Amino acid sequence: MATFEDKILGEKLEYYCSSSSEDEANDSENSDCENENNACTKEIPTSTSSYDQWEGTSSNTGPKGVIRDWQRFKQLESEKRLVQEQERLELMKKLSLTCKSTLDDEKEKLQETDPELFELLDDEYLLEYQRQRMKEMLGKVNKLRFGNLIKLSDGNDLLKAIDNEDKSVTIIVHIYEKNVPGCEAMNGSLITLAQEYPHVKFCKILGFSAGLSKHFKQEGVPALLVYKNGQVIGNFVRITDTLGIDFYSSDVESFLLEHGLIIDKNFIPKIITNSNDNDESD
Repeated sequence: MATFEDKILGEKLEYYCSSSSEDEANDSENSDCENENNACTKEIPTSTSSYDQWEGTSSNTGPKGVIRDWQRFKQLESEKRLVQEQERLELMKKLSLTCKSTLDDEKEKLQETDPELFELLDDEYLLEYQRQRMKEMLGKVNKLRFGNLIKLSDGNDLLKAIDNEDKSVTIIVHIYEKNVPGCEAMNGSLITLAQEYPHVKFCKILGFSAGLSKHFKQEGVPALLVYKNGQVIGNFVRITDTLGIDFYSSDVESFLLEHGLIIDKNFIPKIITNSNDNDESD
């Protein structure tokens, strides 16, 4: 066994470094460094060659780089102007489309869907024929003109006014009583509407003359009955509940239009309007 002293000396030997060992270590380190330096010097040329082949996005501050950057800037500027010009043209196209009339849109649609029919309708001779036919139809309707509020004396007159009339005529009958609020205002309104709508037959009759009950004469008037082709298409009892006691012809007109009982006098076929304009210009 090792003595206590040997253990002490052994520990010293473990921590003891000689000069020769230090020199050997230095020599080994120097040799390793030289090997590393040689390796580094050998790798430098390869890394520089890779720099020559790199094509990145960093700008070159030399003359060629400045020219290249300027050319790229002009190219981007030209592309931007081109995009703006296209957007402006598209906007102008949209605005021009909104200015087109409904008739132009219908013509374009018809030209795409049925070119043959479009050519026929575009023929001036056919257009003139259509105008003539429309005038004939309107001429037939114009013969059925009234223009005033017709007073009916009894129930027989009421039946004749309805049954003996043309099927296309709308008949509006006002059942009224004297001294009942709203009846006088309704008669005055119908006189005005009869002049504005001469193709509609406006009539009035006393409730007593029509053979109505006392209760209806007290509670149901003023009443409007609307007929067409012998059939009742509108029945409005005690209309003052809707219009009030004091009203005007425009109120009655709006009421009849809202219920679809009369046609707006402004609804005239375009082909007739255009024909009238051409006749006036000639």
